[in-house]
Amino acid sequence: MSIKLLIADDEDTIRNGIAKYIQLHTDRFDKIYLAANGQEAVDIIFRDKPDIMFLDVQMPMLDGIEVMQEAKRADILPYTMILSAYDEFKYCQQALRLGAKEYLLKPVRSSDILQMVNQAADELFGTQEAIGTEPTEEKNRLVELAREYIEEHYYENLMQVDVAQRVGISAGYLSTLFQKQLSVGFVDYLNEIRIEHACTYLRQSYLKTYEIAYKVGFKDEKYFSKVFKKIKGQSPSEYRKLNQ
Repeated sequence: MSIKLLIADDEDTIRNGIAKYIQLHTDRFDKIYLAANGQEAVDIIFRDKPDIMFLDVQMPMLDGIEVMQEAKRADILPYTMILSAYDEFKYCQQALRLGAKEYLLKPVRSSDILQMVNQAADELFGTQEAIGTEPTEEKNRLVELAREYIEEHYYENLMQVDVAQRVGISAGYLSTLFQKQLSVGFVDYLNEIRIEHACTYLRQSYLKTYEIAYKVGFKDEKYFSKVFKKIKGQSPSEYRKLNQ
């Protein structure tokens, strides 16, 4: 499935920077169109019919609201996210009434923008479709980045959305990548990493079981013991006796 993205912003550094970041981190979008003013944006919408659009509010010739109005009248309004330096309520209200999905205030991190466009693509086309269009090398790289981050932060209160945001994709897409490539869900993978580190502590003798549980990221000793037995087939105390 070909997915087309339009980035409309009169600031060259922002417009080109977003496009380069997205191109660098994913091959999911077959076409990325750039518009430096509102009229260019309207022309691209009418000619190329992009699926997703990042749209600045204040632009020459036509502003973002007028661009949305033109597209809506023609019934070809893309999935729209507003990116603006103006926090005036009237702009936000008008944009949402016209169908904008998000109203973001500059500055916005490129990783956040990438996550949003991926979420938009997930919503429009589904995660399976997206994976089918993305090269294996890119998928492997995303999974490896996620695994590296988990290995470095496993002891924290780590959530799937945190890792996905760090990698620059949606949480749903990360979950699908893990299932496809590792045949395991995010939580199960994180638990396996935590248990392996717990085993290192258990082979020593100076920390109590509940201290180890907290040290590797579990908030409850009973849950830690349950997960440990599920993965290792024995309780933490049994493992410690056998491996000291």
